[in-house]
Amino acid sequence: MKKTSKKAKRRYLMLTLLIFVFVSYLAMFGFDYYQKIKLNYETKKELENLYHELLAEEEILTSEVTRLQDPDYVAKFAREKHMYSKDGEIIIRIPKD
Repeated sequence: MKKTSKKAKRRYLMLTLLIFVFVSYLAMFGFDYYQKIKLNYETKKELENLYHELLAEEEILTSEVTRLQDPDYVAKFAREKHMYSKDGEIIIRIPKD
């Protein structure tokens, strides 16, 4: 068996230390990037949900705009919401229970 010299032991120790520092550096930044990616993923999900809600709201508003272009619907809407009546009509409110 061959004995290792002090110089070789020191070289192995320095190499091990260098590898340890390098792996620690990668682990530290890897964990940081993982947290950023996770935060971005959660933000993306929230924004996608908001986007779908806004699309549904846009669809509702678009259909409302289409209906409001019809004069008969506008007249009916005004009578119901603002208690307007035609000539000779009497408005009777029925309480909701």
